[in-house]
Amino acid sequence: MMKVTEPPKPLFQMRQLIYDTKYRSLTVQAIAMCLLVLFFSWLVNNTIQNLTALGKDFDFGFLTNIAGYDINQRLIEYSSTSTHGRAALVGILNTLLVAFLGCALATIIGIVAGVLRLSKNWIVARLMTIYVEGFRNVPLLLWILIIFAVMTESTPGPRDFRAGGSASMILFDSVAISNRGVYIPFPVWGEGSGILIFVFLLSLLGVWGFKKITTSRQQQTGITLPTFWISTGIVIIPSIITFFVLGQPVSLDYPTLGGFNFRGGLQLRNSLIALWLALSLYTGAFIAEIVRSGILSVSKGQTEAAYALGLRPNPTMNLVILPQALRVIIPPLISQYLNLTKNSSLAIAVGYMDVRSTLGGITINQTGRELEGMLMLGLFYLLASLVISAVMNIYNNSVKLKGR
Repeated sequence: MMKVTEPPKPLFQMRQLIYDTKYRSLTVQAIAMCLLVLFFSWLVNNTIQNLTALGKDFDFGFLTNIAGYDINQRLIEYSSTSTHGRAALVGILNTLLVAFLGCALATIIGIVAGVLRLSKNWIVARLMTIYVEGFRNVPLLLWILIIFAVMTESTPGPRDFRAGGSASMILFDSVAISNRGVYIPFPVWGEGSGILIFVFLLSLLGVWGFKKITTSRQQQTGITLPTFWISTGIVIIPSIITFFVLGQPVSLDYPTLGGFNFRGGLQLRNSLIALWLALSLYTGAFIAEIVRSGILSVSKGQTEAAYALGLRPNPTMNLVILPQALRVIIPPLISQYLNLTKNSSLAIAVGYMDVRSTLGGITINQTGRELEGMLMLGLFYLLASLVISAVMNIYNNSVKLKGR
């Protein structure tokens, strides 16, 4: 039997790094990495040299110094004697508040406007077109200023709410809309309120379990249950019974007019409301187009098949069209949420004290720590954007079609 010997492998040559496609991509990546490292090394060295020339160092100790300025809208306790670190925390919470409220309202507006823009009613469809084109083609800053001006100039002052005045509170004298903000009742948590919250959370868990059971039963038998009213009862009835058994541990603090302004309740300043509405309406116009494109991406045959099974238009939209359109809607929707969060930095135009105004504004001006402040500001927006993207990507994976 003849023995076959393998030919010797050719020796590696340096020119293969350029002319051999097997090694060329590695060569390009190595060169790019070296250039990137050199660039950042030069950037850091240049920064250190400039700081030394200015007599500065790189230190975050300023966060423990007394801030010395007030913040009008806040979610946690804060005073002018608090530290710059706490002022930054108040600003972060204010940013997250307006971003959360804005994303929620913009989603509702966008879905409604996107569906109505496909309406067969000519007037409704054209009104939605005017809304979409009007808001997305005008800079957001202008909408923030316009809404803020309308709220401060067209609403009555606190003195107009006095007896014989031209203004009055609404919703059973519980809400006051004035040029200084909107005053609403604020809950006061008494003894036993923790138990009430615990029962409420258990009720929500019960609703989740009930929906899992009804979904499983529907898949096995095809029989559907009226989940809405039963779920509502599961949430409300145990909480109401617990509320009265514990002696009404939660009460409301109503705003009342005293002196030159309202006292008590919760004040929502016009700057917060104007920023919230402008962000929601502006972003909602973009989301409406995303929703419309998502609905149009679903085959018309799906609608015809639903009608052939006897479904009416609303159930067809809710049960057949929108679930399939979500696969197209969610990826661009993530970008809109990110844009809304970052656009909230325009709050400084109306005096809303977000993180850009506190940490990135007054704190930097007072301490002269512009490099540290800007790095922390950028890091916050980066982390907020990554968290939003991660949450939405998890939801997107849960609704996408899964192959068998």
